[in-house]
Amino acid sequence: METEERRVISPSRVHPSTEETMLRADVVQELLARLERGEGVKRIARELGIDRRTVKRWRQRGAWRRQTRRRRRQIDPFVDFVARRGPEVGWNCMVLHRELRALGFQAGYLQVQRYVQPLRAARQWAAVATVRFETAPGQQAQVDFGQCRVWIGEALEGIHLFVFTLGYSRRLWVRAYPNERLPSLLAGHEGAFRHFGGVPLECLYDNPHTLVLGRPDGRALWHPVFEDFARYYGFTPRACRPYRAQTKGKTESGVKYVKRNALAGRRFGSWDGLNGWLEEWTATVADLRVHGTTHERPIDRFARETLTPLGRRGPYRYERIRVRQVPADALVAIAAARYSVPVRYVGTTVAVHETPTHYEIFHGGERIAQHLKAARHAVVMEPAHYAGLLRPGRSGGVAPPPQWDPAYRPLGQVAIRDLALYAALVETGGAR
Repeated sequence: METEERRVISPSRVHPSTEETMLRADVVQELLARLERGEGVKRIARELGIDRRTVKRWRQRGAWRRQTRRRRRQIDPFVDFVARRGPEVGWNCMVLHRELRALGFQAGYLQVQRYVQPLRAARQWAAVATVRFETAPGQQAQVDFGQCRVWIGEALEGIHLFVFTLGYSRRLWVRAYPNERLPSLLAGHEGAFRHFGGVPLECLYDNPHTLVLGRPDGRALWHPVFEDFARYYGFTPRACRPYRAQTKGKTESGVKYVKRNALAGRRFGSWDGLNGWLEEWTATVADLRVHGTTHERPIDRFARETLTPLGRRGPYRYERIRVRQVPADALVAIAAARYSVPVRYVGTTVAVHETPTHYEIFHGGERIAQHLKAARHAVVMEPAHYAGLLRPGRSGGVAPPPQWDPAYRPLGQVAIRDLALYAALVETGGAR
């Protein structure tokens, strides 16, 4: 009779844990089947030639699983060093291999690379992950500018969207400006405070160069005018960590929302028309939508937003005043462009007041001209300022032509002579 060949390891010669690793799958299956039929552990062990403890362990496991032993690697004694040193060198394998060799590591660069790769991948989340945090009512607003191009009249204009988002309610205030300079930032804040009727305890920014002049000792150095503005309204400015603008996600999302919802496919007749539409859109669309994070309408959550009331506080006065003397062409030079004033002020001294969007020109306390800001080297002329003069561009000061020259005849006019004169010329042969 042919007997089935089995690989049997004597329990007296092999440690039980080693024996378990050497059992074939079919032996384990038979062992488990006998246990299922109710056979005793001692009998199974005796007939299969294995240790009783092995039978009991397989009974606990319930199925065959390959048991493998991890091979010891040369880098194993240095894993603690790699875990501490890796983040400091940006998980640079070349640096780690060089320093490990100095510590006695004998293997090659590839073993370091294979070991470091999963560690580096496991820590990549730290570079991109952020913790969403919710602010208490009235605690914080997030402020940002976004850029896009919009048709205004016949021109495709670059605009800068000032977006002010209340952290708790997610209500927005949006305004379009031609630039992101300090006057525009201050005007944007002031417009938001007036719109909401109050001021949050703090405002968060993404380190704009207009406001943050530097970071000595890791702290934001704020523009002195903006610091004075923040003290005037009673809020604390805070700056994101450099290169971590995603911590200001509420406003970043708000800017995208304005671009994709309010401005997509729109054309406006003027800047005033653009900003008028943004106000209407905010009140009729943005305030009334159900927010994807809060699952409430911003206008409803705003009822619980505890902003600091403005009270009787008036607008913050920030005006950059320039003094100019009006030249003979009545064009006042401002910021590398020229703007007209009425010609009767030629030779006088005027004061130029700058607002976020306009230049206002005053003489003796009276505003004599107002112009929308133009590009550098532009010439902005109001025709009414030159009333009574030749049109700008033509030479002036030329005397009128003579009116009583007896020899002058207008083009097409023929002198009328007596016919007797022609008869006399015939008789004399044409000589006179």
